[in-house]
Parts: sequence; structure tokens; C-alpha cells
Amino acid sequence: MAAVDQAAVVPQKQGWVRTLLAWGLLFGGVFAFQSVAAKPFYIPSSSMMPALLKGDRLVVSKYPYGWSYASLSIHGSGVVPGRLFGRLPERGDIVTVARREDGSDLIKRVIGLPGDTVAVSHGVVILNGKPVPRVSAGTADIPVDANVPCDEAMLAPFRKVKADGSLVCALPLFRETLPNGASYDVIDLGDTYLPGGYLSPRDTYGPVKVPAGHVFLMGDNRDQSADSRFSLEEKGLGGPVPVESLGGRAEIITHSYSGEGSWLNPLAYLTALRGSRAGTSLRPEHR
Repeated sequence: MAAVDQAAVVPQKQGWVRTLLAWGLLFGGVFAFQSVAAKPFYIPSSSMMPALLKGDRLVVSKYPYGWSYASLSIHGSGVVPGRLFGRLPERGDIVTVARREDGSDLIKRVIGLPGDTVAVSHGVVILNGKPVPRVSAGTADIPVDANVPCDEAMLAPFRKVKADGSLVCALPLFRETLPNGASYDVIDLGDTYLPGGYLSPRDTYGPVKVPAGHVFLMGDNRDQSADSRFSLEEKGLGGPVPVESLGGRAEIITHSYSGEGSWLNPLAYLTALRGSRAGTSLRPEHR
């Protein structure tokens, strides 16, 4: 009887081993794909409006700049030198970056490359001593919803009811064009002053020279982005960032949620969709 029991237990153990191995291979494959090829990301803030809204889901490709520690789906906060098949991004690319302080993945736009001198004067980017051309493009008119309530002290004055009765965040919009022809929209609310009458780093910064092997990153929502203009202590990027900390290039918005309704209600996954944002390319236009 004992021999029969033992024989019956062996196949059961082998079945558990095969199941665990299959799950391990599945998770390993997903981890490898997201580290080497592409990974989905969720936007949790407004720092990249109007290109990206809180609630957007997008795809980030991992191979355009080669691979580094930041390409891994799970990575630490310390910068590990070296990049396999490394290439510099282009000005205007939207990239993910691992913040050196805590390893958090942020998403910003590439403004300065190695050797560039970057400054900001009254919100205008000064690149290598020349103002980056920008022209007024009206207002962004972003629909107000649960993910974009437009009720912060800085934004509330820009809430507007349109003729059709819809409520929008009518933020001042500018079209900015970098020296390589990359063109995109930015939001600039105007000068912000700190106690004592000093302009905020949002509006006056530098000049700073970008060291070799580094890039300078900024958010498109210039007054609400903790980027290379801000220190690590301010939850910014602490100046130009090493190229090793770039995780990939943002490519396309797959879908977007307004945040309306309860996620316990399956219908909310449909009613909360921002249908017009699906399929939006995140690559800058070139002029």
C-alpha cells in the first residue's frame, strides 16, 4: 500500500513543478519583452499637458537609444554606467527617465543635448544663446473631468464654459520649434514669483551647460513640471540627466480614461474612455 501511495504522489508533484515552470516562463517572457522591446505606461500627472493627460495609456519603445539599467521593467535608483548599442535621442523626443533619487519613472521631452547651453527667461527656452522660437497657438481647451479637474489654484482661473455648455481648461498654448525642426505645443501660464519677488525656476533658470553623456529634459506643461530645472529634493531631475537613465521613447497613446465612474462597475471601462485620444502619435512634427 505504501508503494502505491508514493507512486501516486510523484505525478502530482511533477504537475505542480510544470505549472510553476510555465508561470515562471510566462512572467519571464513578459519581463524580457517589456525590458527589451516595448512597455505600456500610465500617465499619473499633468506635467506633459497638452500632449499627455492624466489617465492616458501609452506605449514606450525600449530600443531607440539602446539598452541600460533604466530599460529594465524593475530597476533601482542608482545610475549604472554603460549602455548597450547606445544612441542619443533627438531634440523633441518624449522619453521616460529613471529619477536618480528614488528610481521613479518620469516622462519628459528632450530639449538639450550634450554640449548645449540651456537657460529659461520668462518662460522662453534659450538654447545656445538663442531663444527657441515659439508662437501663440490660442488655448488648449482641455475637457474638464475627474482626471483633469482644472481646480488647482494655478489652473482654476482658466476654467471656461464653451458655447455648447461643456467645461474646459482653456490654458494658454504656444507652438515651440527646436533647432532640428521638432515642433510641439507647450502650456505656459506666465511668470510665477516666489516670496521676495524672485521668479520661480519654472520661468527663469540657468544658463547650464549640458555635460557629455547627459540630456536636458522639460515637461510641456512648463508651470507644473518637476524636470531638469528642479533639484532632486524638489522631486525634480536635478539638472541634466545621464543618458543611461533614459528608459525609452514614447510612441503612441493606446487609450485614455477620464476617471469618471466607479471602477467596480464594468461599464465604467467603456463610459470613461476618452475615445478621441486613442491612436495619437507622440512623436513631434518636423518643419
